[in-house]
Amino acid sequence: MIKAEIAQKDDLTGLLSRRKFLEEFSEVLEKAKVNSQETPLSLSLLDIDHFYKINEQYGHVTGDRVLVTVAEAIKANSGINSIIGRYGGDEFVILFPGEEREQAFLKMEQIRQELSRRELGGENEQTISGINISGGVASFPMDGRTENELIRKTDQALYRAKISGRNQIRLAYEERMVPKTTHYTQTQLERLSKLAEERGVNEADLLREAMDDFLTKYGVNDIET
Repeated sequence: MIKAEIAQKDDLTGLLSRRKFLEEFSEVLEKAKVNSQETPLSLSLLDIDHFYKINEQYGHVTGDRVLVTVAEAIKANSGINSIIGRYGGDEFVILFPGEEREQAFLKMEQIRQELSRRELGGENEQTISGINISGGVASFPMDGRTENELIRKTDQALYRAKISGRNQIRLAYEERMVPKTTHYTQTQLERLSKLAEERGVNEADLLREAMDDFLTKYGVNDIET
C-alpha cells in the first residue's frame, strides 16, 4: 500500500506523478462531460525557462531547489481545487476543474509573477535572481473535448510562449482573445480579484464587461466575431 502511494507521487516535489495526474485528468474530464451544460475546466502546462543553464551554472542541487520552489508557488496560487503534477523534467501540469481559461490564465500569471521575484541562494554563494517560466492554457470544451486534444492545444500554446520570448503565459486560439500575458501588474490582478469577490462574480465576467465597455466607447461593439 505504501509503495503504491509513493508511486503516485513525484519523489522530489511531492506532486502527482505524470501517470497519476493523467488518470485524475481523465476522471475529471469525464465528469465535466456528464453535466448537461458541460462544466468547464482548464489545463495548463508550464516549464522553467533555460533550466539546463541553471543546472550548469549553479549545480544540480540548486536545480532541485528551483524545482521545489516552482512546485510550492504553483500549490500556493492555483487554488484548493486544482490538481497538480510533475509532467517530467522541469515541466509541470495543472488542472483547474470548473474554471474557464480566463480564470486559469490569471492564476498562471500570478504564479509567473511570483516566481520572477524569487531569489534563491545557489552553490558557491551565487544567487539566482528570479525564476522565469513559460506556460500554455487550454480549456474544455472550447479548445478540445478529449485529453489528447487539450494536452496538444496546451503544448502548442506553451511552444508559442517559448518562441515569443519566454517568461509569459499564452492561450490556445489566442486570435480570438486579447493577449494578456504581460499586460497586467500584480496590483491590477489583486484589485480584480477583490472586486470579483465583492460583487459575487468571477474574474472572467469582469474582464468581458470591461472589454464590452471599451469597445462601446469607441463605437466598435457591432464587429462580427
